[in-house]
Amino acid sequence: MSQMKHQGGVAAPARGPEPGQAGARQDRRRTREGGLDWQRFTSRYAIVGIWILMCAFYAVLMPDTFLQGSTFRSVFASQQALVFLAMAAMMTFVVGEFDLSIASALGLSATLVPVLAILHGWNLALACVVAVLAAALGGLVNGFLVVKVGVPALVVTLGSSTLMLGIASLVSHQTTVSGLSSDFADIALFEVAGLPISFFYGLALALVIGYVLTFTPLGRHMTFVGANREVARLAGVAVNRIRLGAFVVGSTLAGIGGVLLVASVGGYDSTVSPTYLLPAFAATFLGTAVVRPGRHNPIGTMVAIYFLATGILGLQMLGYTGWIENVFYGTALIIAVSVATIVRRRTAST
Repeated sequence: MSQMKHQGGVAAPARGPEPGQAGARQDRRRTREGGLDWQRFTSRYAIVGIWILMCAFYAVLMPDTFLQGSTFRSVFASQQALVFLAMAAMMTFVVGEFDLSIASALGLSATLVPVLAILHGWNLALACVVAVLAAALGGLVNGFLVVKVGVPALVVTLGSSTLMLGIASLVSHQTTVSGLSSDFADIALFEVAGLPISFFYGLALALVIGYVLTFTPLGRHMTFVGANREVARLAGVAVNRIRLGAFVVGSTLAGIGGVLLVASVGGYDSTVSPTYLLPAFAATFLGTAVVRPGRHNPIGTMVAIYFLATGILGLQMLGYTGWIENVFYGTALIIAVSVATIVRRRTAST
């Protein structure tokens, strides 16, 4: 009955859409879906396109130098400590926390290895283990104070950052301790396919973290906690345990990054540790605009790291040194956080 119309007292079947109208609607739907697909693609890979344009820009300005293989090797071979540090930052970001002490944890680890091995004669492998454990302990203390005691993360991690920086300066007597063996350097600098093996450590780390966050219950719980802590708790997720674990894992990754850093350079000056924090945060936030817009993801973070490194290297090759790195990374962080906020709002509204 609902399908019928009365025309002059006689029931007549309702007329369906004309074939031409149905086809037009399908065409509009395909066009709309195609537009959405293009929007998704551009939102995920816009940074890659900008990266290519940046390389082309530098190549035009420096045709004889920028396009050499040594330039790109310099970009991909020198960021491994930053890769580990950015992954460390991402661990806490995913669960809705942050840790300002990761750069100092990296610095403490990088300082302890030569101090224990050179100044105190420890076995090098044992020195590396103790250095990483020291960084992990810092994360455990941070996590306990933030999660169990309820102290704001800003206060705790800023204070522990200063504390670890001071400890590193104390044990190193405020000097650069060097003299590590060339064999030890091989754990970071041994070449595979023209790149140091530490590059592949970082790539493997990103793939493992990506798998965990995307395909495992633990990763989904971490994302759930970061999205809505109270709802996750009501759903039975071990919220506090996950938050505490994120601090510990993040600091442990920073400690491993410190070992790789000191292995690659042979010594370490603990006073430079704070300079690693801004690039790590900038790359982590900028990475939310790549691959999985609005979400912290390791592949996006790696792309952001090498994108930023390319920008810095190109400017340095043009003769801008010293101040340019701080200006570039500071600007990148502001833009990255702004982009991440906009993308997150758009994602939430769709």
